[in-house]
Amino acid sequence: MRLALSLAVITAAGLAPADTRIATWDAGLSRNGPGLLLRDILRADAGVVAAADLIATAQPDVLLLTGFDYDADGAALGAFAALLRARGLDYPLRLALPTNAGLPTGLDLNGNGRLGEAADAQGWGRFYGEGAMALLSRLPLAGNVQDYTPLLWADVAPLPDGLPAGAADVLRLSSNGHWVVPVETTRGPVDLLVFAATTPAFSTFNAQRNAAELALWGRYLNDTPRDFIVLGKPNLDPDAGAGDHAAMAAFLADPLVHDLRPAGDKGTATADWPDGPGALRVDYVLPSAALAVQGAGILWPAEAALTAHALVYIDLAE
Repeated sequence: MRLALSLAVITAAGLAPADTRIATWDAGLSRNGPGLLLRDILRADAGVVAAADLIATAQPDVLLLTGFDYDADGAALGAFAALLRARGLDYPLRLALPTNAGLPTGLDLNGNGRLGEAADAQGWGRFYGEGAMALLSRLPLAGNVQDYTPLLWADVAPLPDGLPAGAADVLRLSSNGHWVVPVETTRGPVDLLVFAATTPAFSTFNAQRNAAELALWGRYLNDTPRDFIVLGKPNLDPDAGAGDHAAMAAFLADPLVHDLRPAGDKGTATADWPDGPGALRVDYVLPSAALAVQGAGILWPAEAALTAHALVYIDLAE
């Protein structure tokens, strides 16, 4: 029912797939331990199949999957790509770079006297790679990928108070990763500014880090001469929920950014947590103002338990 309603809303708005569709989705493809996502993909777990089915409905040319467990051999991503290939979607370019999620710092970041916990990692994670990112693309690369994942937080913004000694020399900005992925479109090269920020909830540390992760791309926009698309999960609503709403609102209002405000059956919200904090806009596909865009949309999964998030996309005009 939810999927059918979302599609009806998008059709009514006059949006039809163009030659180049760019999408992001937290499809809930993260598990409680290493190797478990691969296991579930190989045994055609219902949630995995539902995710593949929605992606097949959306038909994106480029898809960023946030919340996708990383493994060094790319086994899970390869297996999921095979599921999509069986549904008529072939992605020759598959990118999953090493992540900060679950990467040990050797520090007691939360100050509870214990080391090696999920909250002590560079980015929250009970194991290395938990809830990372993966990019699937039909479009070829248009140059070298730039990876800002190792960038230190202290080199971009002030660290929160109360961190252990030595944190400034160790703690990275990205809770997951920041990539610049240049892809070749019919309109020329476009830089995908890819990231998935930490939640701004639960602590001042999280709120400050979330704002700093967004600020990195804010700086980048002013230094790049190329067309770009900010793609991923800032995890921040401009009006509601936890975090620095003003920072997100200012980012969306930047004259370099074109915010199409796509809508689905929950308005502009892209995630819904019924038990709190409710429906929020936390996932974005934001093209540069100079890029010609045909339309945008939001697709909600048919299985409410699959993920709290919807798939968000834009269609580039030819």
